[in-house]
Amino acid sequence: MLRTAMTLGAAGALASMAALADAQERFELPAEMSQTARMLAEAGLESDYAYEITEDLTTRIGPRLAGTPAEHAALEWGVALFEELGFENVRIEEFPLDLWTRGRSIYEEVAITAPFPQELYAISLGGAAATPEGGLEAEVVFFDSYDDLLEADDAPDALAGKLVFVNDRMERSITGEGYGWANRKRTQGWREVEARGGVGLLIRSVGTSNNRFAHTGMMSFPDEEMPEIPALAVSAPDADQIERIAAMGETITIRMTTYAGWRGEVTSGNVIGEIVGREAPEEIVIIGAHIDSWDTAPGALDDGAGIGITVDAARLIMQMLPENPRRTIRVVMFGAEEVGLVGARAYAQARMDDGTLENHVIGSESDFGAGPVWRFSSGVGADALPVLDAIGEELAFLGIERGGNESGGGPDMIPLQMLGVPMARLDQDGTDYFDYHHTPNDTMDKIDPENMRQNVAAWAAFTWLVAELDTDFRAGRDAEDDEDEDAQPSE
Repeated sequence: MLRTAMTLGAAGALASMAALADAQERFELPAEMSQTARMLAEAGLESDYAYEITEDLTTRIGPRLAGTPAEHAALEWGVALFEELGFENVRIEEFPLDLWTRGRSIYEEVAITAPFPQELYAISLGGAAATPEGGLEAEVVFFDSYDDLLEADDAPDALAGKLVFVNDRMERSITGEGYGWANRKRTQGWREVEARGGVGLLIRSVGTSNNRFAHTGMMSFPDEEMPEIPALAVSAPDADQIERIAAMGETITIRMTTYAGWRGEVTSGNVIGEIVGREAPEEIVIIGAHIDSWDTAPGALDDGAGIGITVDAARLIMQMLPENPRRTIRVVMFGAEEVGLVGARAYAQARMDDGTLENHVIGSESDFGAGPVWRFSSGVGADALPVLDAIGEELAFLGIERGGNESGGGPDMIPLQMLGVPMARLDQDGTDYFDYHHTPNDTMDKIDPENMRQNVAAWAAFTWLVAELDTDFRAGRDAEDDEDEDAQPSE
């Protein structure tokens, strides 16, 4: 009986595989569509407009911390750009935002006072509290990794009166896959320290650079609980210095003065521009990038480049073709991404409120710098896979390989994907992305115009094809396969 059951089970599995294969027979794009996609891609390879857009944004506006006057200026800049290029239905959708700033300057006053006095380059993490007035000075407890902190004594007074330093190193990879693991200390470490009586948290910067720049970023706040302690990232060379002193067995004392904190409710917004579909205007292909940045740099890679790439790709579709695609292409410049995907969540909620969520047929975001696209991944229903494979074939001449079907669409697409919207991702080479990410070194000189042109070529071809086709990208979707462990990371 057991053998018979196993045989029937195997037969059933084989039958299911055969049915899936039949449902996924090879799909070929019509020749005219293939030719148009290639024309758009080749035009992208000749266009420097994405670079010019990014240069203009980062020069005219500079750093654009969410909720500040600089971000508001960037939103108005986005409206002017969309209108100048001829996009339709241009608007800002505002949403409320709790404003956090680091206070007086980018870098705080942080120094080792014993055993070897010296200043450190460190920066407050997003959401951190300020030190008490006049600063604080405390003995450092060194943890070589975040896991070591988790495994240490968790009594409420285990770290009473101490500053905690957490080391951990992030390794480079083309996908940036090590970011999530290394980032735990930044997003969650403050809770562990505060719960054990610690007076502050210092971490090795979550990045791959050996330059003396500290890497900032937002912490996480479960149950809307906010930190009451300062939390800072230390540059990698300074973290090395702390590590060496700790290895000597010396007791380290650090003094710091910070001014970070929450400043009250303000507004941010998402900037929207559209190419309205000629036959199915209610069906929406959503692409975009986030327009805010951290306050430490003009955010050329994160995410000025994404703004330039997606806007230029849409511009080519709008200006080069004799008619709009079947479906509407909606380009969104998301606000307040860096501080917790606030704009993305507001956008998704607004689509639930206005009843147009189901109209979103597929989405994707460019938010991983300006490295060349090397892989085309997806997160669509099984029935749509042959079409995505065919699109992948169209992109192959750009040096892009076809990835799997367990991908997200980018950080600002997460709320939509969680609500069932299919996704695709033009995965960029992020080998050196975290050398610059969230540091003062995220500047225009880090962008290679040739790589940016390749991005525009891929985005123009992909975006037009999914907007021109009548494919149902939801069909056969398995909600359990929403996120790929190897997908490019969120903030």
